[in-house]
Amino acid sequence: MQLDIINKEGQKTGRTIDMPDEIFAADPNSHVIWLAVKQYLAAQRQGNHKVKTRAEVKGSSKKLHKQKGTGGSRKGNIRNPLYKGGGTVFGPKPHGYNIKLNRKVKDLAKIGALSSKAKDNKILIMEDASFAMDKPATGHLAKIFKAVNNESRKTLFVMPEFNENVYKSFRNNPSVCGTLLSDINTYDIVNADTVIFTEGAAKIFVEENAEGAEA
Repeated sequence: MQLDIINKEGQKTGRTIDMPDEIFAADPNSHVIWLAVKQYLAAQRQGNHKVKTRAEVKGSSKKLHKQKGTGGSRKGNIRNPLYKGGGTVFGPKPHGYNIKLNRKVKDLAKIGALSSKAKDNKILIMEDASFAMDKPATGHLAKIFKAVNNESRKTLFVMPEFNENVYKSFRNNPSVCGTLLSDINTYDIVNADTVIFTEGAAKIFVEENAEGAEA
């Protein structure tokens, strides 16, 4: 699959880059994509919810009255779950929500998500010169993304390596989610309307997948 490389005005530069068809023209597996998104969202949960049992709440451990002969019901101590301030029965306890997925399954989900975006023409390649910045400039970067794709509500911006000036320019822009090429995941791809690779990130992506295919 050939994609045009565009500049910061959204115009074609006349150069193209060949993206691997086995990744950008594959048949998406919706169930695998759902599993990968589910795993990502589950991993964001802290799982630190906790309530006190009758062994942890304050109160005397003395039996309220004798077992028989009072005419009333049998009662234990004041920490009984039936009383106000008593412990909770079968309440939540801290635990993880992590879901295990095999590496091949996660890779297949990522390929499916990228292919789905490619079929909708929602993957763009921008030349590196567009992001050559001497200092952070939020407004400048916002204009670039608006010129490239004005209709996109949320853009996933993929960089080859960390650039402090670029990062500081988009970190407080709610419509842009920036990530390194090594950290790209299925959820970020699905959650974005448009995926923008820098030219450098796209070339590294092609090289890495070419090496993987040869191996």
